[in-house]
Amino acid sequence: MTRYAIDRAHNTLLALWSTGIGDTAIIVARLTHDQLPHNTRELAGALTRLSHVCWRSYTHPASAADPDAPNGLARQRQQERDAFARILPLITATRPSDQPATTKVEHAALALARVLRVLDASQLTTLVTTDVAAELAAIEQAERGDLSDRAQQAATLSREDASPLQISQADRLLRDNPFGNQDLLTQVDPTAAAIAAAHWFHAALAVTARHTGMHPLHVVAGAEQPDKPLAIESLTDVTTAMDDGTRARHVVMPLIRNALHIADGHLHGILDVQERLTAAHHLIDKARTTHPELNLTPATIHLPLTALDPARPAPDLLDNLLHAITTCWHLYQHHTENPHSQEARQTFVTALREEAASRPERLL
Repeated sequence: MTRYAIDRAHNTLLALWSTGIGDTAIIVARLTHDQLPHNTRELAGALTRLSHVCWRSYTHPASAADPDAPNGLARQRQQERDAFARILPLITATRPSDQPATTKVEHAALALARVLRVLDASQLTTLVTTDVAAELAAIEQAERGDLSDRAQQAATLSREDASPLQISQADRLLRDNPFGNQDLLTQVDPTAAAIAAAHWFHAALAVTARHTGMHPLHVVAGAEQPDKPLAIESLTDVTTAMDDGTRARHVVMPLIRNALHIADGHLHGILDVQERLTAAHHLIDKARTTHPELNLTPATIHLPLTALDPARPAPDLLDNLLHAITTCWHLYQHHTENPHSQEARQTFVTALREEAASRPERLL
């Protein structure tokens, strides 16, 4: 999403967004000295909130919700998306609307309109309206799978759905460079990129296990990251499911959706949680007999609800998978004559491409 800020040194309203490898900023409008600071800060806040609720229609599309759900979630999401058409008329209206707001998008647009009326500057309203229109166009562009220009901010968001075209694009980029590159991080929706990366990670596991004689789960254990202790759990989930024949899309999407639900304050998959609780109680009972000095109790056991960062689950999983592919190469390299030669690396990459190409059905 786009964040808005006031540059006090130059008295300007700025729009800032992430690109996957850093943030970019543009000047939306130059402010006048008679505009009170608290009013302009409210303007920045209202614009940020509007961007947030609008981008949520991208990350939580109606197509990803069960249309038959009793709470009508798919219908609610479609109503939020349909409200995009009413944003510009609401913020440019000279008088408050008589119609009550029924969506979060409309509430955010009306809040922005109130701030603009307080500031009472026609040129500022025109410039803000132009920027909001550009933001809405960026969301629509991202929905089409084009993450260029302002829509590039979608490369940092986690979506509940993934376009097959975006997955195919990520697959092509990984075929060119299985370790990932800048285009993968900035031009592809990270949910789609994570699906493709799971496919290539599983192929890397197979190549490395054959070459080293190690069990795939032992290879996974080598991908531990000191600053991300739960990364191994996410990789193990991917490995176990794909070993059972589950396709990459059907492995990755539940992981990301579960993390997004947790970020929203909802707990889905209660049976999985019950299994985790049962396993934790078995661990406590066993520890009391074999290792009483550990003093394990329900109060001392930490039970993660998700192995991914709920604030950015798709980029987090993508990072874990790319790190694991590199780990596979390092283990492969360690069991190779002339490990530092370019030939050894090329042999690994060639074997990886052949393995990934031999099982295309595992991707979608």
